[in-house]
Amino acid sequence: MFSKILIANRGEIACRIIKTATRMGIKTVSVYSDVDASARHVRMADEAVRIGPAAASESYLVGNAIIDAVAQTKAEAVHPGYGFLSENGDFAHSVTTSGAVFIGPSPDAITAMGDKIQSKKIALEAGVNVIPGYLEEVESPNQAIEIARDVGYPIMIKASSGGGGKGMRVVRDEESLRQGFSLAQSEALASFGDGRLLVERYIEGPRHIEIQILGDTHGSIVHLNERECSIQRRHQKVIEEAPSPFVDSDLRAAMGKQAVELARKVDYYSAGTVEFIVGADKQFYFLEMNTRLQVEHPVTELITGLDLVEQMIRIAAGERLSFRQKDVGIRGWAIETRVYAEDPERGFLPSTGRITCYRPPVLSDSVRLENAIEEGDEVSVFYDPMIAKIVSYGPDREAAIAHGVTALDSFVIRGLSHNIPFLSAVLGLPRFKEGLLNTDFINQEYPDGFHTAAMTRAVQDVLVSVAALAHMSEISRRTKISGRIDDGRYRPGKDWVVSIDREELEVTIVPAGGGCDVSVEGAFLQVRGVWSLGSPLFAGTVNNSKVYVQIDRLVEGYCLTHRGAKTDVVIRDTRAAALMAKMPKKVPADMSRYVLSPMPGRVLTISVQSGDLVQAGEELVVVDAMKMENVLCAERDGKVADVRVAAGDSLAVDQIILELEPTPTN
Repeated sequence: MFSKILIANRGEIACRIIKTATRMGIKTVSVYSDVDASARHVRMADEAVRIGPAAASESYLVGNAIIDAVAQTKAEAVHPGYGFLSENGDFAHSVTTSGAVFIGPSPDAITAMGDKIQSKKIALEAGVNVIPGYLEEVESPNQAIEIARDVGYPIMIKASSGGGGKGMRVVRDEESLRQGFSLAQSEALASFGDGRLLVERYIEGPRHIEIQILGDTHGSIVHLNERECSIQRRHQKVIEEAPSPFVDSDLRAAMGKQAVELARKVDYYSAGTVEFIVGADKQFYFLEMNTRLQVEHPVTELITGLDLVEQMIRIAAGERLSFRQKDVGIRGWAIETRVYAEDPERGFLPSTGRITCYRPPVLSDSVRLENAIEEGDEVSVFYDPMIAKIVSYGPDREAAIAHGVTALDSFVIRGLSHNIPFLSAVLGLPRFKEGLLNTDFINQEYPDGFHTAAMTRAVQDVLVSVAALAHMSEISRRTKISGRIDDGRYRPGKDWVVSIDREELEVTIVPAGGGCDVSVEGAFLQVRGVWSLGSPLFAGTVNNSKVYVQIDRLVEGYCLTHRGAKTDVVIRDTRAAALMAKMPKKVPADMSRYVLSPMPGRVLTISVQSGDLVQAGEELVVVDAMKMENVLCAERDGKVADVRVAAGDSLAVDQIILELEPTPTN
């Protein structure tokens, strides 16, 4: 067994690998860029080596720098994690020629299956079902248009190398194909250093189901059942689970058999994943093979009892698999939710900043956390926006969902926007609970974008009662400060008016042991629990049901979050409420003439200059954020009055990029 391994990655996957290696008694080496000098994966490792500046292209994608770190630290093996160089056959070869062991498949297998064009050809030879498309590199938009005319729209443009939704576009006509082709190519180059693209028919509304495989260097290959990965946004997985609520034993066996046959075709060993898209008729087609550890591997670990990182290390050390296919079972249900630094209510645009408050969920046998951040850490624009994963487990799917929702409710992150309320809302959707999933699920459920979860009566009761307890705590504090025993204005037990979700509710609040009793227009709510002034989280019960509610103090009232619903709650006495109703409403400033940056990022290109006339839909600027390129277009016809940024400039959220004035009329 190895005594020291180097992790050629960063973030939560580097932390994940370090945990297993440490448990196995193996010392670890982290590598880091300048911006990651104090990152969690650096702090966790036994040693750390700087490999370059912040940009991935100058650090985590520079194989020679990592090989130098291997030599410097005398590491015996290298684990690549996922992303970056994990599916780069040349890098794997460089590791082996340096004298170290690559913890993954052979360079030949990576090269063969990491290329989507070549892998499809091999899949056909292995008897695997393949999506109709063009099995060669597509070199230009014009060539892609010709292929699309033969294959038929819609089509998928995708990077030949890599994954994770980078360099992928679904297009439905020639105009969007031309724009999508150049953007996909640019993203592929930035993310993987390879701009080659392929084109294939896009299958509408399928499920995305993948088979985890594991093989050793002695010829044994098994599959570890399936994962359902259909909840996606921009081709990036958001929620995964194992097993799938759709797959039966016959389909599982058929997909598993094809996955194993494909692996045998390339003499595969280590962990890998064969991805399929599956129609409602249970016909399945090969999508790609990921020759690495997957982001969603924890759900497979929980239902099989295997540590996939440990298995990869043991296989790389030459050990045989200690089990056979017949030994692989399914025990319980697991669901993974990916926590991203992004703003769901602004089209899921990336968010950056310093973590000012961090309270992880309570961990147990039912909740597992994979995280890359701690309080005080900085989330930058340079890398993928995923910052943590919550994996919930239970004896069945219903229990796994319930544990996941509770964990999300209690996971506090402040300092930047994140998608935790969105994840909680999705887990609470009736359609999700029924398992009626497909890859267009998010667009179908939120066609106009996500704007916080609908507030049910049960959720409203929880928020009102917790706000009442917080308000009572504020009253108690004021009473102690003022020295008054009976302050008429703040006396508990009198009538109050709660403003919530544009409703005005009359309530009565009465202190009780460990909390308070609340009457809301005839309904009785008993709230008990611990909350201190300034705390971001209430943990307690409402009518004896366990709840977690996140609390942010406002100038007046509170912003409360629970079960994906986020709303402001204000409690006033009846006179103050009556007077507030007479107050004039502030009219927001008119910013329609400005083009604002919807996210933090960097200006890649500017397509216009002062004095230009533009039409609605015309490209104005391209902004790069967390390895995704975003095209900002004119929302109306106009004339460019002023351009306030230049290519290469960094942007903050809502920063003015340019000013448009109405088109002059004769």
